[in-house]
Amino acid sequence: MKHAIVAGLFAFLPFAAQAQQAIAIDGDTIALGPERIRIIGLDTPETFHARCDAERVLGYQAAGRLQRLLNTRRVQIERTGKSDRYRRSLARVFVGSEDVAVILIREGLARQNNGERRQGWC
Repeated sequence: MKHAIVAGLFAFLPFAAQAQQAIAIDGDTIALGPERIRIIGLDTPETFHARCDAERVLGYQAAGRLQRLLNTRRVQIERTGKSDRYRRSLARVFVGSEDVAVILIREGLARQNNGERRQGWC
């Protein structure tokens, strides 16, 4: 289900009066105005509750890379219509024609998330 398209920094929501800036909260979560969107298909290292310095550093690298992707390429957000336990919308996020999860996994900044228990990053 397609609900929003982001062009560079901005999301153009249907019938919205103003564009909203997409901001990377961490490597697998973005903010679009007041909405928080959890990108499905990947797991990135934590930045706020990292278990070691190496995890925190890699988490910031993943978040930085995600923000650069959001800033420089056309972005499409495909929401699933579901939310996680933190009330974040679950969605696939694409830049150009590529899935953000695939890009970050390929670059070693994330792991595939198939719903199983998370592995540590330390």
